[in-house]
Order: sequence, then structure tokens, then C-alpha cells
Amino acid sequence: MFRPRPAQARVLAWRGGKMGVSAVPGSGKTATLVALAARLVRAGGLAPGQEVLVVTLVNSAVNNFAARLAQELQDSSDLLPGMVGFRVRTLHGLANDVVKERPGLAGLAEDFRVIDEREARDILQEAVDGWLRGNPEAANDWLGESFQQNRRVLQQNWPELLRDVAGRYIRQAKDEELDADELHTLIRGRGMSLPLADACQAIFESYESGLRYRGGVDFSDLIRLALRVLKSDADYLARLQHRWPWILEDEAQDSSLLQERILRLLAGPRGNWSRVGDPNQAINESFTTASPNFLRDFLEEPDVASYDMPESGRSAPAIFHLANGLIDWSLQHPQPEVRRRRPLEPPYIEPAPPDDPQKNPGNVEGYPHLHYEALTADEERALVLRSLGHWLPQNPDATVAVLLPTNSSGSKLVEQLRAAGLPYRENLSSTDGTRAVAGSLYRTLEYLASPHHSAHLSQVYRVWRRDERDMDEARRSIRRLTGELRRLRRTEDYLWPAPGEDWLDDFCGPDAALQQHLDDFRSVLRRWQEAADLPIDQLLLTIGGDLFRSEAEIAMVWSLAVHLRQFAELYPDARLPEFTAESRQIAAGRRRFLAMGEEDSGFDPELYRGKVVVTTLHKAKGLEWDRVYLMSANTYDFPSAVDGDQYFAERWFVRDDMNLEAEALAQLEALTKGAAYREGEATRGARALLAAERLRLLYVGITRARRELVITWNTGRQGDMGEALPVRALREAMAAERAP
Repeated sequence: MFRPRPAQARVLAWRGGKMGVSAVPGSGKTATLVALAARLVRAGGLAPGQEVLVVTLVNSAVNNFAARLAQELQDSSDLLPGMVGFRVRTLHGLANDVVKERPGLAGLAEDFRVIDEREARDILQEAVDGWLRGNPEAANDWLGESFQQNRRVLQQNWPELLRDVAGRYIRQAKDEELDADELHTLIRGRGMSLPLADACQAIFESYESGLRYRGGVDFSDLIRLALRVLKSDADYLARLQHRWPWILEDEAQDSSLLQERILRLLAGPRGNWSRVGDPNQAINESFTTASPNFLRDFLEEPDVASYDMPESGRSAPAIFHLANGLIDWSLQHPQPEVRRRRPLEPPYIEPAPPDDPQKNPGNVEGYPHLHYEALTADEERALVLRSLGHWLPQNPDATVAVLLPTNSSGSKLVEQLRAAGLPYRENLSSTDGTRAVAGSLYRTLEYLASPHHSAHLSQVYRVWRRDERDMDEARRSIRRLTGELRRLRRTEDYLWPAPGEDWLDDFCGPDAALQQHLDDFRSVLRRWQEAADLPIDQLLLTIGGDLFRSEAEIAMVWSLAVHLRQFAELYPDARLPEFTAESRQIAAGRRRFLAMGEEDSGFDPELYRGKVVVTTLHKAKGLEWDRVYLMSANTYDFPSAVDGDQYFAERWFVRDDMNLEAEALAQLEALTKGAAYREGEATRGARALLAAERLRLLYVGITRARRELVITWNTGRQGDMGEALPVRALREAMAAERAP
């Protein structure tokens, strides 16, 4: 039985209009929203066909929220849980619903498809490669002089950077509701030289051509086009406003301009719209179009009822004291430009009331522990491993996590945990998600349905090497060989060659290793082709056995096999093309599909008591553990925009330490808003933005710990990194407080 705290009770008392809530970590935000949604479903005066609309950030949150709300409503005999009375969607899911109902108004065919991130990335890379072939000397405008003839930089680093820069330019343009043709007109009429915008614009136009050729839209298009539909059809908008008289927005600190515009339209000027989030946990601003300022500004609007939820029962008082100390330090940040970004602000975290069911844990002597000693990265990992080796046997029923800035640093720690024989569980970005597995199976079925298409052959080769794509050398090899396979005129010359006409003999020549590699791939393809007449579930299990290794992936293959078997029972005439289309819908996120994987159901630390969870700081958001190690708290991973800091967004081969993504966005702003462009200003602004965001990321990391927190730092690859400025300030303040 949910018993609200005083601050939660104020939120639950909402009776309509606009409401904004700033909720600190561990304040029971989700429980409060579930209780609020349940109250509105039961007593919100919903007419037949009306629903409470809940919009949240990611699919795992959708599934978690919907399940909890259905459980809350199960005693309401007049409701059918999960189907009547409420709808929980991500913004992309909501946009897809809108566009699917009115594709014509969005300028789309009825059978349009949503291009997933992986295919969109491939289309973008093709556009970049095409532009580079036509502009082979363009790199000289942006590379440092010593790198302009560097073969590795020109063949690998520069194309990858240009893809990232153009991708960011495209996402921002779409967030501002601009398409490639509109920007082309602006560029032609400009009176200034903007060479980076010229390059990005040419790539944008080529990328859009690639999307049109495939009859698809990307995820950014979905949101932009949904807004277009709502603006174009007043009657349809009115019907949606009637369908969703109550709108609850979760994780509103990660809202974008388009998300805000869509929800404002759906709510209407006098609608019921609640936005709940924590600007102090906005950790996506530097690499997406999200910004905490949309929630901050909303909270300050005169017609918005604004509340804080400052009470939290998650952590020991000493942990909260440290997090609140970080807020105080950020308010006095040594860089005025960072302070203007408002990295961290009150409300401060307060302990739960004494009679609260979730009582705060007590302080543990010696914690938080902020390690002062300068260590190399290897020494830091060794220190953490020794500590875990002592702690785990004494705490077999407790939860523990190691939080790192990047997936690559997490992978290195996992290798050492495995070598040390310590139990662990990865929660890193990987290929374990349902959509990634479904996407791989979709590509394979697509090939088997049309084995004579060389483009499908090249795609299934990429799938076959899916586990290697994070390695630089393998990525180059995959890129080269997929290109060669795509150029095959007759796929049978490779797969089933006539005697003396084997394509491999001519292509590989004396390279025996390459010959063996491609012969192995051919053997796999032949086995799949021979299995193509099996029932669809058996075919998928055959393919899955060759492609996947982890338990999570195998579980998802089984789930997909069961789903397609049921699909076959519903549609007895279905064959490979129909199964391919259905798996594509799942891969694109356009089918509600509950697989046996944590990425969609939500990672639960309680399932891994006595094991070390290794995860990134970004993926740790929303989770908590008894003991937390926060590693690599140095001036590179947590810069403060002061002299001597280095920035991972500034590539070592670019001249003048420029952040080309930031410069491209500044040139886009100059085009669209008439702003002045001065080279380098955007880079300096990006440093302040990154420093502000990394302060929030540090705050998120600290507030994942319930009882014990250990923060360590290393000197980086070159041995020249120092302790992060805010961590040093917190450590010195703690030492002063503990001194007799």
C-alpha cells in the first residue's frame, strides 16, 4: 500500500491545469506517478475511449510503468488493466502512433517504414563516403597540419568524425523542423562563408535521398512529422485532445524542443499536463537535442503549479550530504560560463520522515571514501579489484556496482574480474537488446527470402561479424568486404559456384586466411539456406545458434521464435517474406514485443546480489546499490572548463582543438537565425556545456549509492590527468569536517 510523504501528497492532490515537479534522486517519483495515474483513471471522469496518457523516456520505463499501473488498477473491476484507461508511450512510440494514423499529412506512403538506428547510421556513412569521394582535399580545412597526409586519419578517423558531425547537424535541423530542401534554400541565399555547414548540408541531402529510396523515415523524422500532422489537421488534433484529457510526462528533464511542442499541442492551452523530472539528472544534453531548460522554464511559467519532491529514503545521510555539497560547489563554480549553464541547483536532498516506510540507511564509518592517491588506470582497476575481493565474501547478500564513464573502460574491468574469478554481471551497451537481436534475425531472413540480392548478402555478412564491430581493425575489414559482396553481380558465383568458377579464387588470390574466412561464411549461409524449409521457429533457432552466444541473446531468440510460430498459426499462408516483414516491425520498435531481456524489461540490481554489476554512469541512472565504486573521476572524464583540461569531444587530429560538432551547430544557427558565426566560440561554449553536464553525471553517480561510496581517479593514458576539480573540493571539505 503506497503511503505518500507530504511532498508526494501535494502532487497527488493535483486536480488539473499545468503542474511541474522537480524530484530529487530516490524521492519515489515513479511510485508517485503511478499512484497519480491510477487515481486519474479511477476518478478522472474519463469517458468511453478516453485515456490517461503517460509519456516517458525509454522502452524499459514504458514496460515498468505500465506493469506497475496495471497492478495498481487490478482491483478495479470496471477496468481492463493495460488496455482501457491509460496508455504509456515513449515519445517515439507516440509519434509513430500519430504518423501511422495520418501518413498522408506527413507526406508518407501508407506502407512507410521506420529506419532503425543501425541502418540509419549505414545510410549516413554512405552519404559521407560519397561526399568524401567528391571532396578528397576537404579535410585540409579542418585537420591539423601534421595530420593532413596521415593515411590512418584520412581513411578512418576523418570519415568517422564527419559522420558524427553531420549526424548531429541533421538531428538538430530536424528538431527545428527544417528539412534538407529548406536548408538548401537558406544556404544558397546566405551572405557568409560556412564551409562546415556546406559539407553537412550536402551529406544531409544525400542521406535524405537514401531514406526516400528505402521508403523510410528515421526516428528524428517521426517526431518532426508527428508535429506536422498535429499542426495540419485541427480536427484530428481535437480528437486526440479528447482521447487524452490527462497527460503525465516523466523524465521531463530530457525533453527536447519537439517533444515540448507536441505535448503542448496535445494538452492545449487549458489542458491538464503534468511534467515531472530532475534538472540535476539531465545527462544527455551534450550529445542529443534534449535540454533541462525546457523543464526549468516550464516550472517558472506563471500558470504552472510548481512543487519540489526533496525527500528521499534511498541513501545514508552522508551520501546525501556529499551530493548536496556538490550542488553548493557548482553554484560557486570557478568558471562563470559554467555557472550560467546552471549545472546543479536546489532542491537539496532531504532524508525521509522518521515514520516513513523507506527509512534511510545509517551511515557507515569511513564512507563516502574519496581516494586521494594518483593512480594509473591499471593501478586504479587493481585497487578496486582488491577491494571487491575483500568485500564480496563478507557481504554475499548485498548489491554492488562499479560505475565507469565509458563502455570500453567497463569492458577492461570485466576482463580483470573474469581473470580474478570474481562474480559479475555486465550492464554495458552491447548487442543484447531485443531490437538488436531482432534486427540481426530480420537481416538474415531478408537474405534468405531473396538470396540473389547482393545487397542482402552484404548485410547478412555484417550481421555474421556483429560481435567484432567495436574493434577498429575488424570494422575496417567489415566495411571493405561488405562493399565487395555488394558489388557481386551473381551471388551464386560465390555461394554455389560451378566447377572452376569460384569467385573466391579470383578475389582472395594467395591470401589463404581470407579464403578460409569467406569460405566459413559461405558454409554458414549454405546451412541456413538448407534450413529455410523448416518451420519458422526451428529456422530461427538454427540461425540463432550460429549468431549468438550470451544467455540474454539466446533467450531473446527463443522469444522471437515463439512469437513468429504464433504468427504462423494466425496466418497459415505466411512464408519467408511475411516472417521477414514481421521481424522488421519488431526490430523497428513498431510491434509491442515482450522478450526475455533486461534492456526492454529494465535492469534490476536486486537480481544480482553478491555479484559485481559493471555499468556506465549513464546506464546507472534510475538504479541503486548498497555499495558503489565510481571510477575515473579525473579532469578528462569530468572536466571543469578551466585551463589545462582536455575534452573527449575535441579530436586530437583537428586543428586548433576545435569541437567540430559544436562548430557545425553554430553554423546551422547562423543560417537559420541570422546569428553571427565566429570560429572557436562554439567550441568554448561546448566546453562549458560539457563541464556542466559532467557535474550532473557525477551527481547521478554519487546518488546511486545507498550505504557505501568509493570514488577513485586515474592519471589517464598519458599520465597527465589530475583529480577532477569538484571531487578534490568534496574530498578536502570532508577531510576538514572529519578533522578533530
